[in-house]
Amino acid sequence: MKRQEAKVILDETNKMHQKHAKLARPDLGEFGRNEIAILGTTCNNIRTLANSLVKQLSSSSKIAYVDADHKDAGSSDNINDTTIANGGFLEYTNKISFQRLDFKNDLNSFQRRAIFNDQDLIIVNGNHFTAKAQIVVIDPVKNLEKKLEQLTDIRLILLKDETVSIPDFLKRHEGFNEIPVLSLNDENGIAEFIRELLSKRIPPINGLVLSGGLSSRMKKDKGDLNYHGVSQREYLYELLSKHCNKAFISCNAEQAVELGGRLPFIQDNFLHLGPMGGILSALQTDPNAAWLTIACDLPYLTERTIEYLVANRNSSKTATAFLDPSGDFPEPLITLWEPKSYFVLLQFLSQGYSCPRKVLINSDILLLKAPNEKEFLNANSPEQYEMAVSELRQGEK
Repeated sequence: MKRQEAKVILDETNKMHQKHAKLARPDLGEFGRNEIAILGTTCNNIRTLANSLVKQLSSSSKIAYVDADHKDAGSSDNINDTTIANGGFLEYTNKISFQRLDFKNDLNSFQRRAIFNDQDLIIVNGNHFTAKAQIVVIDPVKNLEKKLEQLTDIRLILLKDETVSIPDFLKRHEGFNEIPVLSLNDENGIAEFIRELLSKRIPPINGLVLSGGLSSRMKKDKGDLNYHGVSQREYLYELLSKHCNKAFISCNAEQAVELGGRLPFIQDNFLHLGPMGGILSALQTDPNAAWLTIACDLPYLTERTIEYLVANRNSSKTATAFLDPSGDFPEPLITLWEPKSYFVLLQFLSQGYSCPRKVLINSDILLLKAPNEKEFLNANSPEQYEMAVSELRQGEK
């Protein structure tokens, strides 16, 4: 066998043995994107601090708390009445003022992340669980040296009272001099620290022009149409570039060849799903960014509307969108999808739904009234194209 032939066979064999695709992963911890463990003091102090933070921050952020119950299951008066006690694995209870979900099995980190996906901050009792960032309390009643392996990213040090001092082993911690120190009793200061921390963690915005469709009604690629002196694809790319960290063109395989190196693009990996395929492909490419997606068939869209959407963004929601011109439903043609929407979109897809509007209707989103509803008029046929060109030219006179 010739050496070149052997190399080809070896390369093909290596490809066959590559078990897993290399995917960009969301920046997640044990429970979610933004999690912080409080440790170094009693569980009662941790819960008191957590409740104080929730009260001060819950008006603008969704906050979850993770703890363990010291009581065993048998200590509950009503344990024998539960489905779990009688052999069930899951029990959902509508408690009127809140919902409750009990599991029998332990939850691994993958399952926890699904449950906590919608939360902006997850406060963790560090006496029982780990988290990727920590708030350390200096309290004589707890020996922090036993928790050294958990101190991977200390963000704040709290002093129980004026009599305690920071131990030397913490002073040797990497980056110690940059870690702020507050009193455990300074609830306002601690809340302000968390507020600032969350503001720094707001995901950047990428832009995506959805142009990977077949344009069957238009009978030519809608992204190549010229309304503003350049192709619609280029025009919208430039609009997004002014307000996004990065901008891309969503395209199919054939369009990717045509685009070449002219514009950054993301080729659809989720095929035959329409706009949802482009949105998911973008989130798959960068799951740690928010994605501002706009359809390429919006000839009247202006920078003003994009600017308004970005300025009124609520990163705590699954998405920020506009009401459609009828005022009845979210308009999916121009929407800002937060990173948490990736999981939500996949959930809908797994249940057989590929409509972005259905996702928006059934999710926690911010709905805005558009500055100019006419900008949502799309052009899907040659007649609509000619009408839009005529109106836009008249507007320039």
